[in-house]
Amino acid sequence: MSGVTLLEAAISGMSRERFEQRIAWWARRVVEDTQINLRVEGREHLVPGESFIIMSNHQSHLDIPILFHAVTPAMRMVAKKELFRFPIFGQAMREAGFIEVDRQNRAQAISSLRSSLSLLREGLHVWIAPEGTRSVSGELLPFKKGGFWLALEAGVRILPVALHGTRDVLPVHAIRTHLGRSVGLAIDAPLNTQGKDISTLVAETYAVITALHRRAKELAQPT
Repeated sequence: MSGVTLLEAAISGMSRERFEQRIAWWARRVVEDTQINLRVEGREHLVPGESFIIMSNHQSHLDIPILFHAVTPAMRMVAKKELFRFPIFGQAMREAGFIEVDRQNRAQAISSLRSSLSLLREGLHVWIAPEGTRSVSGELLPFKKGGFWLALEAGVRILPVALHGTRDVLPVHAIRTHLGRSVGLAIDAPLNTQGKDISTLVAETYAVITALHRRAKELAQPT
């Protein structure tokens, strides 16, 4: 996020409308500045008026602006507590409604996830990377259960998303971007959560995102 946006959010706060306008502008600029050839499929699955837990694979820090740009700016994210320690940046994230999670403290993590229920009731979406971290290889890692607990607790559907190509633009641990690469993003139909246990939901979502990732790879192929 640009320094101006962070500073404005941290000092004076923003209305939801203003924040989403700014985050949409920032995300678009990131895509334009990195000269990404972005191909998106499945936007029609984002049902108007319904809040989702959005789950995707996680390959790069660049996933975040891509998701805001290609899916929706009406989304808040679950982020590890370390990101909230940075001056201005951390305060801005809190004011914007981002969710701080201590991955080493299960009780705190559950409490933080529970606090995101209010965001869903306000009509926002919550993004969670169920892998818990970026995949260095690009292959899908095992899923953690916290986000699925939230989906069951909130009684909302999961919107499965997969990205491919972001790690080619900004690899894990890299600070330099590679311009002009292709990125594919695929969205599938929302997954119902009612009547399912966590293990079943994890397995179903993993299978869907695995298939979606193959489709995202196809979309990322240069035309």
